[in-house]
Amino acid sequence: MSSIENSRELAENKLILLYIIHNLESPVTNLLITKIILENKLMNYIFLQQYLDELCEGKFLTKIDADEKLSYSISPAGKQSLEYFTSLIPAGIKARIDEALAKYKKSKKNEINIQSDFVAVKENEYIVSLRICEGSFTYIDLKMSVGSRNDANKICDNWAQNSEKLYSKILSVLTDTSN
Repeated sequence: MSSIENSRELAENKLILLYIIHNLESPVTNLLITKIILENKLMNYIFLQQYLDELCEGKFLTKIDADEKLSYSISPAGKQSLEYFTSLIPAGIKARIDEALAKYKKSKKNEINIQSDFVAVKENEYIVSLRICEGSFTYIDLKMSVGSRNDANKICDNWAQNSEKLYSKILSVLTDTSN
């Protein structure tokens, strides 16, 4: 492969990444971008990670590292480059990407839903309800009685902030056979 072909492929792959991240319209997790790229056989994993790093170094993408989840969003320079050079992405690849993104956006409606609420039953008695659902599937639906409004608020706040960790701990304790 000539250096011109290599340069064109490099530019095309970086534009594909900018196109996907731009069209998802929100910070995109590394996991999601990897899933879309690999499922659609657009490039291999090593090049994908290399290109993401290079796009961040070039200030075309912004890297967001929050809650131990690496995400990317497109920068103004990335949007401008995409606007100028989007025609370099082959129409067939763009159509595959658009189809994959439409499928993702449709399935996003089945996103994980974390709920926490409480109701007063009588004075100094509150029922706290905690749930994690994905679409029509319920991972956990937990109700408990607590003695104060303050405790009910704390439980709801902790669930909202740490539901994944708490769910894992509950599951671990309930499935532990060493006791």
